[in-house]
Amino acid sequence: MTTDLFTGIPAKARLSAPLNLPAPLSEPELLSELAALSAKNTRDDGFLGGGSYRHFIPSALKHLVGRSEFYTAYTPYQPEVSQGTLQAIYEYQSLICELTGLEVANASIYDGATALAEAALMACRVTGRKEVVISGALHPNYREVLQTYCAAVDLKLTVLPFDQTTGLTPGNWTLAPGAACFILQQPNYFGNIETVFGLAEKVHAAGALLIVSVDPISLGLLKPPGEYGADIVVGEGQALGNPQSFGGPGLGIFAARQKFLRQLPGRLVGATVDGRGRRGYVLTMATREQHIRREKATSNICSNEALCALAAAIYLSLLGKTGLRRVAELCLQKSNYLKKKLSARVLWPQTPSFKEFYLRDKRLLCVTELATRAELDKLAAQIGPA
Repeated sequence: MTTDLFTGIPAKARLSAPLNLPAPLSEPELLSELAALSAKNTRDDGFLGGGSYRHFIPSALKHLVGRSEFYTAYTPYQPEVSQGTLQAIYEYQSLICELTGLEVANASIYDGATALAEAALMACRVTGRKEVVISGALHPNYREVLQTYCAAVDLKLTVLPFDQTTGLTPGNWTLAPGAACFILQQPNYFGNIETVFGLAEKVHAAGALLIVSVDPISLGLLKPPGEYGADIVVGEGQALGNPQSFGGPGLGIFAARQKFLRQLPGRLVGATVDGRGRRGYVLTMATREQHIRREKATSNICSNEALCALAAAIYLSLLGKTGLRRVAELCLQKSNYLKKKLSARVLWPQTPSFKEFYLRDKRLLCVTELATRAELDKLAAQIGPA
């Protein structure tokens, strides 16, 4: 009998009565019901920040990502039947390397938070140390994920409080001898642009690695972290051609220096030539331990966000350097237009910011290139003077 399937489940965990479900509907009735439910969802019009952003997505991107060769792609473990997927990942990796200023990038990780946590674990493997030091201006959700990871592998997590007068990471700190890495978010959770001059030298002098979590759109204007000494760069790539989708899926960006290649978590696609000298693509540098011996693996992440990474690659290719810079400029200009109008309510009005800023009532506002002057004026009027 069907009930026999549940004998292994304790009685207290089983339903004692059938669920109170509504009667079944015909397909037209169901579509109407779903439409009514979806109408209850609200839009934020791009003014809520904190890691998920409403940016323009070119129409061509949607058509390319929607091709069946990509959204029903075969597993890249068998390269002879998945060259398209492997090449798409390879191009994505190449673009992320150029964007971050580092030499190697993986095929992506689940989201920005898990990418950051994996970067911390990688730094501990590389240095042989057990302490992770982070700025207090790091995204609070990222911090929670990092705490979970560190607790699971007995790592110490130390938080450096941010400066309450500027909304920035202070410069008067030193790393303890046991620190494996220092993690900075740029721009930080409050949208403020951190000072990075001399930061890498200070971290490296303590024998630690510098990890920077970035908003990839900001790299259209800001210097790539690799150019100011970052060893590992991570970030949330949702803004690169992916819709918000009520919070997911995300796209974890992960790049590092060449010398740390063998410690990189997740998948990595490389280019090669076949027996006839033709260019081809294969998964490479992924140890078998990652799949069959967890205790020896660099990471237990064995997958990636291939479709989201493809969207990011297409987005960056369509915009190019000039287009990405223009998007970043518009975010900077429009957000600072609103910031100036609300200056009496802004917590750190004099601190440079990119596309987000923090209000005194602990509200984070975000302005992207899609906002119009009329929308910004309307929002400023609704919020009102201090």
